[in-house]
Amino acid sequence: MQTAKISLKLLKKQAEKSIQESKNLQELNEVLKEYFGKEGKLTLILRSLEKMPKARRIKIGKETGEFRFFFNNIFEQKKSSFVKTSEDKEKWLDVTVPGKKLELGHLHPLTKTLRQVEDIFESIGFSVVLGPDIESEWYNFDALNIPKNHPARDQWDTFWLKTPDKLLLRTHTSPSQIRYMEKNNPPLRIISPGDVFRHEATDASHEFQLYQIEGLMVDKEISTANFKAIIAEFFRKFFKKETEIRLRPDFFPFTEPSFDVSITCLVCGGKGCPVCKNTGWVEMAGAGMVHPAGR
Repeated sequence: MQTAKISLKLLKKQAEKSIQESKNLQELNEVLKEYFGKEGKLTLILRSLEKMPKARRIKIGKETGEFRFFFNNIFEQKKSSFVKTSEDKEKWLDVTVPGKKLELGHLHPLTKTLRQVEDIFESIGFSVVLGPDIESEWYNFDALNIPKNHPARDQWDTFWLKTPDKLLLRTHTSPSQIRYMEKNNPPLRIISPGDVFRHEATDASHEFQLYQIEGLMVDKEISTANFKAIIAEFFRKFFKKETEIRLRPDFFPFTEPSFDVSITCLVCGGKGCPVCKNTGWVEMAGAGMVHPAGR
C-alpha cells in the first residue's frame, strides 16, 4: 500500500511535468495516452484494483480518483493555451472541438433571377417597388384603362375572390404603378417585380401562377428611344452578351403606342431553331408609352 501510494505521488509529479513541458497539442495528447491509454500508467493501476484487498482497493481507488481530477485540471488548462494560438489550430486537428453545422439548401433559380434583374435595374437608376398580391378591381383594371366589359379584360383570365368588395388575385404587377404614382411625383423610374395569377391551362409556356417584372419611367421628353436604350442595356447585362432588339406594333390598353419586344435567339444566333420556331427571334416582353388616359 505504501509503495502504491508513493507511486501515485511520483506519477502526479511526472504527469504535471510532462504536461507543462508539452510544446503543442500533439505532445499533450501523447501525455494523455501515456497515462490513460489502453496500456497507460493509471489504467494499469485501475486494472489491478480487483486483485487488492478491500481496504487497500478503497484507499487506492480514492487516490486514483484524486489523481484523475488533478490531471484533468492541468491538462485542460494547458490545452486551452494551445487552442488560442492560430499556429496550432492550423497544424493540429483538435477532435474534441464541436463540428461546424452544415448549411443545407440553396436559393431557388427564380429567386436568383429576380435578384439579378433587380440589381441590373438598380444599377441604372431604378427603384424596386412592391405591391399586394390581392388587389381591387379598380387598381387591377379600371385605373389601367380597362373598364368593366372592356374586351381587353378577356386577355386576363382572373381569379376572383368571394368578397363583397370584388377583390381578386392580381393578373399583372401594373397596379403597383398606379399605387406608386398616387403618392409620388415625377420624375419616376421604378420596376415592380412579383407574383401574378391567371386562370390559364398549364403548358410549356403558361402557368396559372407566374412572375412578372413591370417597369415605369415618367419624365419630360421621354420617348421610345429611351425605352429601347434601357432595355438594350438590361439584356446586355442580363445575358452578358450583345443582342439585337426588335420592336413590333402590339396592343395594351394602358399604353399608346404599344409594342412587343423580341431579341435575337440566344440558342441559334438568329439562324432559326426549334426554340425560336425558326424565326430567329424570341419574344421577351410587352411594352409601350403610358396611355394618355392613365397620365
